[in-house]
Amino acid sequence: MTESTAVLAAQTFRVTRADLVRYAGASGDFNPIHWSDRVATGVGLPGVIAHGMLTMALAGRAVTAWAGGDPSAIVEFSVRFARPVVVPDDDEGAELVVTGTVRSVDDDGCAQVDITAVCDGERVLAQARARVRAAALT
Repeated sequence: MTESTAVLAAQTFRVTRADLVRYAGASGDFNPIHWSDRVATGVGLPGVIAHGMLTMALAGRAVTAWAGGDPSAIVEFSVRFARPVVVPDDDEGAELVVTGTVRSVDDDGCAQVDITAVCDGERVLAQARARVRAAALT
């Protein structure tokens, strides 16, 4: 294993209420915390939140971009959800910034990538990691 600390280019994503509607339709997850401020705040959330799996998918999109657009270069990918992505009811939505650091390259040629996803200055994913074929990383 070779140690490394290469930083990968930040990827920025906007998440709007319209995105939540589209994701709900695609996933079948119509939980009202993803579209109703009244319900979201009624259960103690600060407002409507993005689907956790949508947040994870956007982080996966960043990893795919770092892998030169080749999703097959991703060998493993995992996250834990730390905080919700609150999506305001406006045209701007929420901004999710995903960064990555290559921590090491294994003997099998896979890079260990630590992923950070931040929204409004808060980390929204914890223990986010990927194993990516190192030759694919750009």
